[in-house]
Amino acid sequence: MIKNILSFVAFSILGSISIAAPLDSVPTWSGDVACIVYSHCSSCHNPTSIAPFSLLTYQDAWTNMQSIKHDVSIGKMPPYLPNTSYRHYTDMRVLTTQEINTIAIWVNAGGPLGDTTQAPPQPVYTSSVAITNPDLTARIPDYTVPNTGADLYRCFIITNPQAASHYISEVEVIPGDRSAVHHVLVFADNTNTPITLDSADPGPGYTNFGGTGSNNSTLIAAWVPGSDVYTLPAGMGIQLAAGSRIIIQIHYPVGAQGKLDSTRVNLKYTTASGIRNVTLDPILNHVSNLYDGPLTIPADSVRTFHERYTTPYDVTILSVAPHAHLVCTQMKAFYVTTAHDTVPIIDIDNWDFHWQGLHSFQKPIKVPAHSTMYGIAHYDNTVNNPNSPRPINTVTLGESTTNEMMLFYFAYLYPYVAGDENIIVDTTSHTPHYLNCVSNFIAGTTGISDLQSDVSFMLFPDPAQSILSYQCSAEIREISIRDIAGKTVKIQNTNDKQGQLYIGDMNTGLYFVSIKNQNGASETKRFVKE
Repeated sequence: MIKNILSFVAFSILGSISIAAPLDSVPTWSGDVACIVYSHCSSCHNPTSIAPFSLLTYQDAWTNMQSIKHDVSIGKMPPYLPNTSYRHYTDMRVLTTQEINTIAIWVNAGGPLGDTTQAPPQPVYTSSVAITNPDLTARIPDYTVPNTGADLYRCFIITNPQAASHYISEVEVIPGDRSAVHHVLVFADNTNTPITLDSADPGPGYTNFGGTGSNNSTLIAAWVPGSDVYTLPAGMGIQLAAGSRIIIQIHYPVGAQGKLDSTRVNLKYTTASGIRNVTLDPILNHVSNLYDGPLTIPADSVRTFHERYTTPYDVTILSVAPHAHLVCTQMKAFYVTTAHDTVPIIDIDNWDFHWQGLHSFQKPIKVPAHSTMYGIAHYDNTVNNPNSPRPINTVTLGESTTNEMMLFYFAYLYPYVAGDENIIVDTTSHTPHYLNCVSNFIAGTTGISDLQSDVSFMLFPDPAQSILSYQCSAEIREISIRDIAGKTVKIQNTNDKQGQLYIGDMNTGLYFVSIKNQNGASETKRFVKE
């Protein structure tokens, strides 16, 4: 996250809010809110990660409390794509209604600090590793991100020094610079294709969007901000075949230029006997089972595509990872048995390319033989989709950011073993609180009833060169621009709903625009300065 360097300046609380209850009947930072923030927010909102501000201290939270209230109330934060009412997963980054209302009531009350002796200890985010005795550490060469003016997907080949085949039981991805690394994919490959691609590309590694450039590469791990060690269930492992090289693909976003990265991957092997191999494959994909393609979305159009695959045998699925690009807006997968029972797998109502990940089921799912698996994806290639590449052009299948894909990766076991579906991976329905801290405050349902007027806004063009235009749904009090280091480079007070900012004097890179409305609520979007 980008360190918030805004000073702790007092500002007026919403004039429309009155606090009828005494202070001791409202939640406080120390007794209630810090626990929620440390459990669900600080893993991304800290100086070592890519969020636009930190949430480690009371001052951090108080300064940004109106934005926090707005974002958690509309479900924008924490960023978690799956619909948890469709199916539960392990380590879900979601807030309960109780937690959302606690935050909202705390903000409405002016953000009281409370008794600091009740506050949980502030989490510490360093480069320390969780797997302290790995069986193999794969580290990329020191790499300085070049100024490409666009997102960069760089693949690094790591020679596997161990000749024997092993089963991976734990994987930990450690970004060298969390402010420069957006996400990481780890593959194994036993062909010479990556070597050929690397030889043709100067400097460490080679550039390739989507995958490694080799059809024989198999996915073994992934990392996104907030990820922890990925641990396979007991008796299971991902096979790293003898002679396989490890390919680490890193997404460096615009704005990471000039930063030095040294990302590494720690692997822990299992020596137990009878290990069952876990395979990761795009069982539903746009190549072999898209039946209403081709995957083409004409300019100014909305399209829906469908995939299906009938499994010839019983199989056990452990997790799912949907994958698409910028034009996609929704993804859904389920299967239908021969008895016409429909079993949910995943449903994402608001797809976001920047927050995709691997979602593990709390208990493995048995897919009976001859069941048909279905994938559905919606694509919006119009001006109504703020993520659609500008200018609006026809989008086709491909590996470029401006192309599209439709993949559903599955981690699965074959053959199925009776009782697989009864293995308990995670019993919680909600992410445990940080250090098991708990709030004694019982929130009602009034906390979010007075959401300040909407702060939604549009920025255009994006990328922009000299003039950045904005249009907001409500009157603006303040608009500001911060760079990726958190430094405010422009700030402007205004009462208008729309206007322009001159950015011709700014360096190229990634920036964050924050708009604050008359009630103090704010919204932040990113844009690229060319």
